[in-house]
Amino acid sequence: MSASMSAPISASMSALLNISSVDGRYAEKTRLLSPYFSEYALIYYRYFVEIEWFIALSKAPEITELPTFSDAAYAYLKQLQTTFDADKANAIKTIEKTTNHDVKAVEYQLKTDFAQQAELAPYGEFLHFACTSEDINNTAYALMLKAARHHVILPAIDQLIAQLRAMASTYATLPMLSRTHGQTASPTTLGKEIANVVARLQRQRAQFADVTILGKLNGAVGNFNAHISAYPAVNWPQLTDNVIKNQLGLTPNPLTTQIEPHDYIAEYCHALLRAQTIMIDFSRDIWGYISLGYFKQKVVAGEVGSSTMPHKVNPIDFENAEGNLGVANALLEHLAQKLPISRWQRDLTDSTVLRTMGTAFGHGVIAYASLDKGIKKLEVNDTRIAADLDAAWEVLAEPIQTVMRRYQVENAYELLKDFTRGKAMNGENIQAFIQSLSIPDEEKAALAALTPATYTGIAASLADIKE
Repeated sequence: MSASMSAPISASMSALLNISSVDGRYAEKTRLLSPYFSEYALIYYRYFVEIEWFIALSKAPEITELPTFSDAAYAYLKQLQTTFDADKANAIKTIEKTTNHDVKAVEYQLKTDFAQQAELAPYGEFLHFACTSEDINNTAYALMLKAARHHVILPAIDQLIAQLRAMASTYATLPMLSRTHGQTASPTTLGKEIANVVARLQRQRAQFADVTILGKLNGAVGNFNAHISAYPAVNWPQLTDNVIKNQLGLTPNPLTTQIEPHDYIAEYCHALLRAQTIMIDFSRDIWGYISLGYFKQKVVAGEVGSSTMPHKVNPIDFENAEGNLGVANALLEHLAQKLPISRWQRDLTDSTVLRTMGTAFGHGVIAYASLDKGIKKLEVNDTRIAADLDAAWEVLAEPIQTVMRRYQVENAYELLKDFTRGKAMNGENIQAFIQSLSIPDEEKAALAALTPATYTGIAASLADIKE
């Protein structure tokens, strides 16, 4: 017997009933993506592009059957774009129930809208003129990707970079034991390790920001077939380039099939994937440092760490970030691998896949919010960090044997290996070993002055990372 709901479902339960956590549990975090990747957004951008195309056609002198309109008519067209709302989107969805074609539904709604303006009313047939649906879709998605990058994704990455840069500066001189292979290793500073993450993120952020967003308006198979048949005198490549560049703010792709090949979307996804992989690496490292006690987490009143162990304050924000970044990257990888592949001049497999972009970016946005929250809860436990350093005098085997090599002490590495490996080291036995060496007294003094906390090379200066 299966369980079922007996109570009626209210509107207030909508978030509880969404089958995706992106629009359900985490809806508050992902809502800022709605203007760019929702069904509403896709309908709006299609509507926007159709109007821009119509405006461009009306201003082409060779298209004599379509006049240049008055300022009032053009103002009405712009008003249609700026006043687009949920009612208009729902009207288009209603039309789609009959057409079973989403782009055609936009065209039909625009014809209705044109009927309300005397100058435009006779020219509804120039809507979607010579276009394939992909002319509208590819430019709509391009505008969505461009806007989301500018308004949501880059600001979130920049916020994370700024937080980490501040941490790198604050803890630039705080010595910390390194752990290569999970074992004690040459000391560093906490700030320098954070600076590593900043430098990596900055590089990938720049590459993501520089991905060129492409668009095409060249017809059913990319050859302007219909365009030329109707108006052979029009320089269609020039006209469409102007629309794409100057009206839509995109970069023209002059050579396509029915679809814009989506290679740039693969570049976009891969660049973001690399940045998010660095975030996964960071999340895991911070998780480990919390486990070691290098960081404490601020206790939030009312929060529960474990349903049975009251003492626990778990690193859930970094775990949440890691999990969501993994899902996001899996989707981004699929988008990058699948979208550039289309059978012959066009198949429809990209259509349904493109609609998952919001889910991919949604999981990323959830992760960014978790990282932001987690970082703000961190408190450095410098006492624990110092204690680990003081218990790791064996790390000074590296500088000692390196100085011995300078003075050609035979088997320097092997001597230190025999002296330190698997043995408890402390300041006293290290000092005794230094004094037994056949090296200049000034070198003995310099080595004797070293402690695990002072053996950090130029780590402090490396932590001063610029924008």
